[in-house]
Formats: sequence, structure tokens, C-alpha cells
Amino acid sequence: MTDTATAAGLDPATLADVLRLAGSTGFDRIQDQIRRTGGCSDPIHLQGSVVVRDAHTRHVLHRYSTDTEPDGRLRIACGNRRASRCPSCAWTYAGDTYHLIRAGLTGDPDKGTPHTIRDHPRVFATLTAPSFGPVHNRPGNRPCRCGTRHPEDAPELGTPLDPESYDYAGAVLWNNHASELWRYFTIYLRREIARRAGLTQKAAREQSRVSFGKVAEYQKRGAVHFHAVIRFDGPKGPDSPPPPWATPDLLTDAIHAAAARVALDVDPAGDQPARTLTWGTQLDVRPIRAFGDGSEITEQAVASYVAKYATKAAETTGTVDRRIGNKEALALLGVPDHPARLIAACLDLHALYPDRKLRDWAHMLGFRGHFSTKSRQYSTTLGALRQVRTDYRAAQQRAALGLHDPDDDTEATTLTLAHWTYAGHGHTPGESWLAANIRRDIQHNRETAREELPALLHLEGATA
Repeated sequence: MTDTATAAGLDPATLADVLRLAGSTGFDRIQDQIRRTGGCSDPIHLQGSVVVRDAHTRHVLHRYSTDTEPDGRLRIACGNRRASRCPSCAWTYAGDTYHLIRAGLTGDPDKGTPHTIRDHPRVFATLTAPSFGPVHNRPGNRPCRCGTRHPEDAPELGTPLDPESYDYAGAVLWNNHASELWRYFTIYLRREIARRAGLTQKAAREQSRVSFGKVAEYQKRGAVHFHAVIRFDGPKGPDSPPPPWATPDLLTDAIHAAAARVALDVDPAGDQPARTLTWGTQLDVRPIRAFGDGSEITEQAVASYVAKYATKAAETTGTVDRRIGNKEALALLGVPDHPARLIAACLDLHALYPDRKLRDWAHMLGFRGHFSTKSRQYSTTLGALRQVRTDYRAAQQRAALGLHDPDDDTEATTLTLAHWTYAGHGHTPGESWLAANIRRDIQHNRETAREELPALLHLEGATA
């Protein structure tokens, strides 16, 4: 058994479970369930039943129960956005984020934005944290302050030159207040826009709107920074053109001024001094072009970039993707020194700032905000995108069962009674191996289809 397991790249326990699955009577159905979740790494298990009846005659049109399923359970995707937890569901989340951001750049009437939105001024802004002490970096063609030219994948990048003098408390408190710093930035941004337009704030609001979609990303040093698409709209939002004075240059100047104005005071506590939290000086603002000329960032690049980081969190810095209860766990989990010090700072500061819940968010290095947010009128919502996907799958299921589409008539013709209970989550070792292979197959098929699409479109154009 050991030699066979080694040849298959599996440990003996996993191989034994794979063989058990393959020989079970419910293997095909288990495989089908896992495929329907997209190869989810940690599916939710449900037990229950669904009965569809004719609304008038009460005749049973369809009946389903998990009693007929292997182990009496139905597996559904976990929906976790973190790639470290579930690559399959994170891929779906990234795709939804891509379409949400892109709809606010190119326009998509089905997603709440007209195509004329491409003519609205918009920029891609990156707001960063200030310095908490010098760190190892790659400053252009020059060597780092330590005298070494670090390769791009050097593990010391982002770590302090002198850990003992690095302001770990300031770093985690800044992360913890980052969402509030962003909120103040959006308030000041509207004020700075009005000032540059020579208008009162009320008059500026009556002539224009500012919409945004943003995502948070961790730098190697463990500090959060925000990437944001910021767009000028008219007084009625994306459906109306912005006024002539609403230009990319005015928006850029207002962003710089607003970021410089933000200052958030943190009261002293215990051995911690009073602090004033601000944005860092490394503020980058670039115009977004509808069609790139090689010198500016394009809509496609921005949407892809934002979607990429929507599924990543603090684990990219070397920490873990779940809560840590005490410092002793850091050594057991093998957390590197720099993120371990940041986590320890969160745990130490929790008693001084109990309302900030630093212990609960220690594994996030203090950050407690949403990773992906948008203003109300930027474009569609993630919930709306999920609902479209749910409705599509429900229509497929009804068609397969020969059931009537409830949207075809003004009166309901069917009555659905459902009862579900939670029955656990996860996979056995063999199911995990099977899910990973299914996920890779799905990803390979998608990448192949994406590569072949340009050639097919070219062929269709040539034969039209």
C-alpha cells in the first residue's frame, strides 16, 4: 500500500479513502455533487427535502430528499472569498468582483450602468499607510538600506531593518482604523471637489456625484492599503453626464488634497502615547483610459487587478487565515517573526483598546474592515450577481425536471415547500483529493476556452 500511495502522490490514508470512495455504490453521485460545487474545498452539508406541488390541485410535481443521497447529505459550495480557504469559491468571488468593477468602468445596462459611463472622468487611486520604521525593500536600481540588492522573492522584503525600534503598535492601530480613515477621505474628497469647482458643497452635490469601488490589499510589511476606482458622475448618478468642470485633473487634485487633510486622533492608553493617524505620502493617482495606448492603465487592467486582490488577505504576509487566541499559538503555527510581532502587538493592545476588538482581528494584523466595498451608485452589487447565477441554475433545474417557469404567468402555478438543516461541512481525505482534481479540470477547461475565444471570434468574422 505504501509504494502504491507514493507512486500516486498520496499518503496511505488518503489513497485508502480514495479506493473506498471508488468502490462505493454512491461514488458517481458524490462525484457529481462535488462537481456541482466547482470542486469546493470545504462544502456545507445539508439534510432535508423539497416538495413542488401544483398550486391549484396540490398534486405533487416533484419530490426530492437527501435520504436518497450518499450519507444522506447534499453538498453545496461554502462561498468563502479567501483563496487560502477555498480556491474554487474564491475564483467565483473574484469573477463577481471583476464584473462589478468592470461594469462601473465600461458600462453594462444589465448591471445598472449605461455604456456612456466610459466618457465620465475616472481615476485609479492607491492610498497607503505611513512609515512605521525602515524596512527591507527594492528601491529601483539602488541597493536596499541594508546594502543588499534583494531579489523579488526575498523573504526579508517588507520586514524591519531593526525590529526592536519598529512601531508595531502604531502599525496595527493604523490597520485597525484604516476603514475610518477611508470614510474621512471620502468626506473630505467631496469638500475638496466643491472648493476646486468654486461651488458650495450643496451646489456641487446638485451638479455631480462621486462614485467609487475599492479593494484592500496587504503590503509585504503587513500594512493595509486601498486601491480604488473613483469616478465623476452627473447629478443623477451614472445615467447623467458630469458637468464640464468635472475633469480628471480636478479629481486628481482633490484626491491629493483630501488624503492630506485626513487626521484621526487616538487617545493615549496605558503605555501607549496619543497618536494622530494619517495616510502615507505614497499616494498614486492615474487616469483610466477606455482604450490603452501603452502608457496608461486600461479598464480591463484595473478590473483584473482589483479582482485579483479581492480574494487575498493577511495570509499573504505570512500570518494565518483564522483567529489566534494567544501568543503561544504563533510558534505552533510557524508564523514568521514579523507578522508574529504584529499579531502579538494586537493581543497586547486589546486590553488597552477593548472597543477596537484587536484580539478578534489579530490574525488580520488589526484590520477589521471589508476587503471590497463600493458606493451605492458605482454599479451592481455582489448580491445581485449571485442572484442572477442562482436564478439561472434554478431555471436549468426546472427545465431538466419539466417544471413550469413561475415567471411565465402572472399567477403562481406551483408551490414549493422546503426544509433544510445544517449537517456539517468539509471532506474526507479521499473527497478532498477528488475535489482538488475536479477543481483543476474545471480551471484548465476555462483557461483553454479563454485562449481559444479570440481565434473563434476571428474565424466568425472571416466567414461572416
